[in-house]
Amino acid sequence: MISQKIPEGMDYETAPKKSPTDSDYISVDMVQDLVDEFPDKIEAISASEGVGSSTVLKGKKYAYINVTGVNATYYEHQQLKMSGGRTFNSGELEKASMVCVVSDYFVNNMYGGDKDKALGQTIEVTIQNKSYYFTIIGVYQYIDQSLAIMKTDPKDTTTPMYIPIKAAKRINRIDGYQSVDVVPKLDIDATALMDDIGTYMNDKYYKNNEYFEIQTFSFGLIMGSITSMMSTLTIAISIIAGIALLVGGIGVMNIMLVSITERTREIGTRKALGAPNSSIRIQFIVESIVICVIGGIIGIIIGIAGGIAASNILSSQMGGDIVAKINPNSIVIAFGFSMFIGVFFGYYPANKAAKLDPIEALRYE
Repeated sequence: MISQKIPEGMDYETAPKKSPTDSDYISVDMVQDLVDEFPDKIEAISASEGVGSSTVLKGKKYAYINVTGVNATYYEHQQLKMSGGRTFNSGELEKASMVCVVSDYFVNNMYGGDKDKALGQTIEVTIQNKSYYFTIIGVYQYIDQSLAIMKTDPKDTTTPMYIPIKAAKRINRIDGYQSVDVVPKLDIDATALMDDIGTYMNDKYYKNNEYFEIQTFSFGLIMGSITSMMSTLTIAISIIAGIALLVGGIGVMNIMLVSITERTREIGTRKALGAPNSSIRIQFIVESIVICVIGGIIGIIIGIAGGIAASNILSSQMGGDIVAKINPNSIVIAFGFSMFIGVFFGYYPANKAAKLDPIEALRYE
């Protein structure tokens, strides 16, 4: 993407702002040059052009849209799933035809969800205070990928409306691209390719540009940052879980100590009748394990119910089909931890009970 150069000694906030002109944009020839320069590394180049937001009206019906021009590679790159009609053909892309692909949300608002009725309809879109007329040729399945916890109602959600990129450029009166997405071939180091493209483009086309340069970034780096953040979050959650287990274990130990105190005469009677220390110890360890396993079962049930409830909420808010998958290994591990906590924190009270002097125990009031 093109980015404004920051003069030495300044930052983005203090640097003077300048709008790019036609000569600053990435031209079609530059894009083709990239493909020719890296034929063994670039699979395709996906381009898009934002046009603006608008509201389509038809009587009392309305739909919010964000008009975006796209090229032929965009659909595959974004993995859009078509639910009706088709995408643009080569003739429509080349001739900048006034056709569009809308979301299923749009069809639900304007045509009661009838995709067949929507196809072939002409809609009026006001962009930059000027009306344009587009014919609907396709419907795609919209998936809300925003991170907002509180989602807007699907009826009031703004969804992209795609048009041929040349039509978008004609509306914007811009010949070049502000940014393009490069799709690397399999087994190609995306980070290295990103650096190579940035160096090549800046040296060949933007070396003498006083205000703008090419800035590249890789989704791999973004995913790496997200992965690092998730790892940190996992460590933090693990520490919290460890503290919770420690507190819970100490609670179990205190319960067992109180139980032993209240049952001192019972322990003394059993030992007076010949019960060995190991029998007393096992009795209280088993009781401790049972308490922890019961707590573990309750926790597993709450966890499963919470996961299912969360997936249902996310599905309804994001408009997708999100299913909570229960991992049997997690349940087994949870049971194992419950038993371990019972043995670990139950051993001290059990051992204390086993070492009681039967005479002193029988005298206990």
